[in-house]
Order: sequence, then structure tokens, then C-alpha cells
Amino acid sequence: MSGSTLGKLFCVTVFGESHGPAIGCVVDGCPPGMLLTEADIQFDLDRRKPGTSRHVTQRQESDTAEILSGVFEGRTTGTPIALLIRNEDQRSKDYGNIAATFRPGHADYSYTQKYGLRDYRGGGRSSARLTAPIVGAGAIAKKWLREKYGVTIRGYMSALGPLDIPFESWDEVGNNAFFSPSASIVPQLEAYMDALRKSGDSVGARITIVAENVPAGLGEPLYDKLDADLAHALMGLNAVKGVEIGDGMQAARQKGTEHRDELTPQGFLSNHAGGVLGGISSGQDVVAHIAIKPTSSIRLPGQSIDLHGNPIEVVTHGRHDPCVGIRATPIAEALMAIVIMDHALRHRAQCGDVHSGTPRVPAKP
Repeated sequence: MSGSTLGKLFCVTVFGESHGPAIGCVVDGCPPGMLLTEADIQFDLDRRKPGTSRHVTQRQESDTAEILSGVFEGRTTGTPIALLIRNEDQRSKDYGNIAATFRPGHADYSYTQKYGLRDYRGGGRSSARLTAPIVGAGAIAKKWLREKYGVTIRGYMSALGPLDIPFESWDEVGNNAFFSPSASIVPQLEAYMDALRKSGDSVGARITIVAENVPAGLGEPLYDKLDADLAHALMGLNAVKGVEIGDGMQAARQKGTEHRDELTPQGFLSNHAGGVLGGISSGQDVVAHIAIKPTSSIRLPGQSIDLHGNPIEVVTHGRHDPCVGIRATPIAEALMAIVIMDHALRHRAQCGDVHSGTPRVPAKP
């Protein structure tokens, strides 16, 4: 299937289906010599996996990563790294009632129109199950970026449906099921999700991702800008309907005196651009936001058609996330890491010998 590979020098190709025997990816282009074990990958996979709280799908998958190639005696060899994650808890019978119908808002209809058939079990290729290998590949990229440049990539939920989540501390993100940076709002988020789950409906979310200590100079204008490639990758995440870099859409409401990020010898005075100027990283934090739509796999009836075009009412059974955004933070982090590592390798290849006489302005004063 075309469209399964992300990146140019650091390339990630994903394979598998939601209810197939396994899912996985091939990571090509990782430099040799980096220490790498399954444990380096498993940490982020555990953050993403289903069944971790009552607010997400109860599908029970260990998401255990297996490294099949590209690592010898604990170090990367520079050859393709194959990662395998076996599916362990498929319940294909839950989807028998939609084999000849289309869930409204889902990929069922468009996949059938494009390919002439589809794997209806859990959405097949269109399932968010396929984000697990991306998280595995992203863990490799995170480790390399951290060791090579000191880059830290992390994210948090900044809104759950109508509830805006204030940023209080990175320390809180790992202490709750929502990746919320605010401890005080968690009871409100829990109550909201409990009521939503009982109603049978779903809701969207907003996720913010931040990369710190990104070196200046990454990005290739005109059409391989760092922010353009970030938007491309993040839009590839299931259910994402909007991507913003920095202030994003709010820039349309700002004046030039407000939006421009003024420079002083002591540092940038703001970061409305999200760490990217002219498609090239400025050395500031790279900041992106994604909007995730409500899942369409809900048990409330909705109008649709069957394979023959006849009107029908669809009810989706099975185990589904009432808010797919709750588990999206590690996936968005992984995609950002893959893009930044790809651009770091590309920059090193073309401009590794470049030395600017202009001192680097600190990211913050």
C-alpha cells in the first residue's frame, strides 16, 4: 500500500492490520553504534497501550516489542531495524455486523471506494492500532536525538472536548490517565469521561507537543520545511483533523508587532512561531498542537448505507476509546521525533561543515 513510509534518511515503514497476527515497522537509516534494547522501546509503548484505565478501550494488549534485526550485541548496526508487535486480544466477531455497512465518519466508505474491498475487523489498516509501531520507531528517534543533541520531546493534553486544561507542570503529565499537566483538573476530566461513556457518545481532544534543545538550522525550504513535514506527519495520525505550529490559527488575529519573535543578545522574547522561521528551526522550542476528532465508533445509532447503497442504521459494538485523544500523546511525540531526526540527518549530510559567524541566540532570555 502506498503511503506507508515516513521520512527520507530516517525512514519508517509500517505494516499490519488491527486484527492480523502482528503489526510492526521497519526503521531504516538509524546510524550505527547506538545502544538499543527492547526496554528502550517498551517504555513509550506502555504509555500508549490500551486497557490502562477505564477511560480508554479495554482491549488487552501487552504491546511487547520484539527487535528482529538491525541490532547486534546491543548496538545498532546501521542496517534496517525490524520491530514486531504481536496482536493478542482480537475479537473480530464484534465487527461482523458492519461487514456489509459503513460506519459514518469512519474510513470504511473511502477505503472501499479506493480499493474495492476492506478489512472490516477493527478497521483493518485504518485502525489506530497501527500507531503502536510508530511509537516504537519514535522511541528510537527520541533516544538518538537525546544522546546526540540533548533534545527532549514530550507532550500533554491541552483540551478534552470543551474542557481547556491549563499547563501547570511537566511533572504531572505522567501521574494521570489523561497526560494532563494539571493535577487539579483531573477529577473534572474523570467525571466528564464517566458521563460520556455512559451516554455512549465520544469526544475530541487537543494535544500539545514540545521539542526542547532542537539545534538551529533544521529544515529544507521550500517544500521540505521542518514545520511542513511536521504537519504532514502529524496529519497522518489517525483522527487528526488539524495541526498548528506555534500560535497556529491565532496568528490570523494578531498584528505584526505582536506575532514577531523579537531577538536580543540574551534570547528570543517570545515564541509565537513555534520554533520554526522560514521552515528552518530557530533553536527555540519546537511547538505543535493537534486537534483530534471524536471517534465515530460509538454505540449510538447513526444513518448510513450498505454495500449496495441502501439506507441503513448503524450501531458500532466492540471495545473503543470514547476519546482517542487520551492515548495520543506518546504517538504525537513519536511522530515529532521521527521528523526531527530525519531532518537532523539531512542537515548533517548537506550542511554538516557549515559554521555561521553569527552567535546563536538563546531560546529564552
